[in-house]
Amino acid sequence: MAAFAIGSLWYSPVLFGKLWQHEIKLTDEDIKGTNMVLVMGPAFVLNVISAVVLEMFLGAESNLFFGLIAGLLVSIGWISTALGINYLFGRKSLKLFFIDAGYFVVFYAVMGMILGAWN
Repeated sequence: MAAFAIGSLWYSPVLFGKLWQHEIKLTDEDIKGTNMVLVMGPAFVLNVISAVVLEMFLGAESNLFFGLIAGLLVSIGWISTALGINYLFGRKSLKLFFIDAGYFVVFYAVMGMILGAWN
């Protein structure tokens, strides 16, 4: 699934993994002690729901370009703004916001293109 492929790179030490880990205050030991089945399983289900809803939003007549634009609009206009509101009230850092919101913008743009081209 695109979400896991993009996320595995986005949140890896190659890109933003160490900065993200620092911003959310997780140690390497915290991450190693995580039951990944309890994280990845529900994340997979939530990503499937997200893809189904985006597909319904795109409609049967979409194409790759429309999927890209829709993915960008959804991720910037809805997801990033919702994250921003939560991060403001949670007093989370601007760095963390840009890391997480950036992931969703890239992910939804790619997912929109895939779903749009699939039609």
